[in-house]
Amino acid sequence: MYTPTELAQMQLDAYNNGDIKNFMAVYHEDVLVREFPTQKIMYKGIKEMEDRYAELFRTNPNQHAKLLSRVVKGNIVIDHEHVTGRTNGVEVEAVAMYEVSETHIINVWFIK
Repeated sequence: MYTPTELAQMQLDAYNNGDIKNFMAVYHEDVLVREFPTQKIMYKGIKEMEDRYAELFRTNPNQHAKLLSRVVKGNIVIDHEHVTGRTNGVEVEAVAMYEVSETHIINVWFIK
């Protein structure tokens, strides 16, 4: 079993390597990804998430998320990242909040 911090780091490392298999391995099959604070569902379930990220990795092979800060409180991890290397040339500041079940990331919120 991994800690919430370890799961967040594992998914970040896999993201930066464009490794869809290891990226998806940390997520629960019923993962729910939402915007915060609206709670608008962006996608749900492992299959929908994998389809989206596989395409993202395919079309942006040079992207990289640099971790600027991380806050951990119990089973919640909040990462602030600076994403570069996208094919459209746009750099992105991202804040993601991960809720970890006993073994996987079950909920994700992207702060808008």
